[in-house]
Amino acid sequence: MLDSAVIEVRAGNGGSGIVAFIREALLPRGGPGGGDGGHGGDVVLIADPALNTLTKFHWQPHFIARNGTRGDGHHRNGANGDSVEVTVPVGTEVWIWEDGADKELIGDLNQPGQRMIVAEGGRGGWGNAHFVSATHQEPLLAEAGEFGEIRKVRLNLKLLADVGLIGMPNAGKSSILTAISAARPKVADYPFTTLEPVLGVVEHGPQAFVVVDIPGLIDGAHKGVGLGDEFLKHVQRTRVLVHVVDGSEDDVPGRIKTINDEIR
Repeated sequence: MLDSAVIEVRAGNGGSGIVAFIREALLPRGGPGGGDGGHGGDVVLIADPALNTLTKFHWQPHFIARNGTRGDGHHRNGANGDSVEVTVPVGTEVWIWEDGADKELIGDLNQPGQRMIVAEGGRGGWGNAHFVSATHQEPLLAEAGEFGEIRKVRLNLKLLADVGLIGMPNAGKSSILTAISAARPKVADYPFTTLEPVLGVVEHGPQAFVVVDIPGLIDGAHKGVGLGDEFLKHVQRTRVLVHVVDGSEDDVPGRIKTINDEIR
């Protein structure tokens, strides 16, 4: 499961306003009529509950919105550029990415359907009709459109689940998830069978809740031992954490303490 991805987003540029004058048979000096440029399209992130991985961004890391078009005569404004809507899993954080590192958290899409403009389109420039004044009736001035934002951002997924199963490797977490849900994680009698978080939905009549199987933690995981701390972030948003312990082990309280120490 890919739970982190760096993408580049480019909003559309605004279209330029124009200098134009109305000249018709009945209006030989109709005054300035230069229209405004259209606004550039935005790049918008949308939290989609149907997604639970950022894998698609490995194949498509670039998103570009359309530019606004230039204005026209007779006060006709240019068309706004089309925005680009990009769906991400619920629980996705958005970080500004500079020089190979996170710089600033700018968004947290933790509600289904939540929207965020991650790159804003440039404003369209004014046509000369905007620059008429009492002393300047036929302005020869119009604005260029503004550039849209260009950003590199890192998407960081923290899974949203009701229940998180935590424990030492080979404690039986995957077996429990298989028994209570339709999820089918790999189950075997050796450590580190689960190499990435697995989600399952438990249904009880009209009620349902989501359970996540967190890969096994060992002493020193937060320092990179074993599978490391890569998956610890996924326990931050679970409502309930369930310790799964192998009752045949000699030091059950000690194992529980080890896991508690790793997730603090």
